[in-house]
Amino acid sequence: MKKLLAIATSAVALSGAAQAQEAIAISDLNWNGAKAIGYVLKGIIEGPMGGEANIVQGMNNQAVIYEGMDKGDGSVDIHTDMWMPNHQTSWDKYVVEAGTIRTNSPYQGTSNIYVPAFAADLVSSIDDLADPAVAALFDTDGDGLGEYWPGASSWASTKRWQIKFKSYGLDHLWEPNIVEADVFKASLDAAYNAGEPMLFYYWTPEAIHVKYDLSVVEEPARFPGCEDVDLDAENWLEVSTFECVIASNDVYVAHSASLEQRNPAVAQMLSNVQLDGQMVAGWISAIFEEGKDPADVAADWIAENEDLVNSWING
Repeated sequence: MKKLLAIATSAVALSGAAQAQEAIAISDLNWNGAKAIGYVLKGIIEGPMGGEANIVQGMNNQAVIYEGMDKGDGSVDIHTDMWMPNHQTSWDKYVVEAGTIRTNSPYQGTSNIYVPAFAADLVSSIDDLADPAVAALFDTDGDGLGEYWPGASSWASTKRWQIKFKSYGLDHLWEPNIVEADVFKASLDAAYNAGEPMLFYYWTPEAIHVKYDLSVVEEPARFPGCEDVDLDAENWLEVSTFECVIASNDVYVAHSASLEQRNPAVAQMLSNVQLDGQMVAGWISAIFEEGKDPADVAADWIAENEDLVNSWING
């Protein structure tokens, strides 16, 4: 009886320890893929794992997120969609050198420049952009330069596409229209519905490819030395060159190494998560295009993929 009582007491203690594990703070990055992943991770932690997780509203500053995960103070525990090599500096500092941030195995994301499919006869390759008559068709402010969207003001892509346009010899005909993502999306929707051409950077996975019929602008294949960029240099545009298509990205879920002590069960699950582009695109479409409740989308997907989710949880 004493032995059984001891076992029962131990089980209660272990249960109490599990329940006492810290709540998880998830970043609130401002693109749909990152948000969708955050909703599903929250659903897993609060559903089959029986824990607590919060998406920290407004937690979308990259530097603050990485610094918080580095500190391990619980202010932010998860970066839901870490695109590499876009965040190479943070990767080197925190993942490689300090070892304070852990990652899972990545999925593949792509980055290209697009036009609506109805404009593909005007622009099918980067060479077409060298035609002044074509550039004029994309000039909406009357300054004589065609406009393209390279990304939002704080994105690495925004610098990268300006480097590419300079390297392709197009910066005398084209100018970047640097606005936030929501402003761009509203402009794209209006232009698309009006049958007006737009030139813009975008990536996969994203629901934009479901909502609109888009065409990739072909670029030269990659070759040795075609990409030589230093985004951290003060004169980054002058010292950098980029004359080929962007390589596919490795995209990670990153988490604070401190979770291995603060909430080891969630740390294990996050290390085991294995996403793919089609999976993420499905979540994006359901949440942001179909308007379904994110918690319902997460719960339904978890229920339909119980074996996969359990493999992430149990390793």
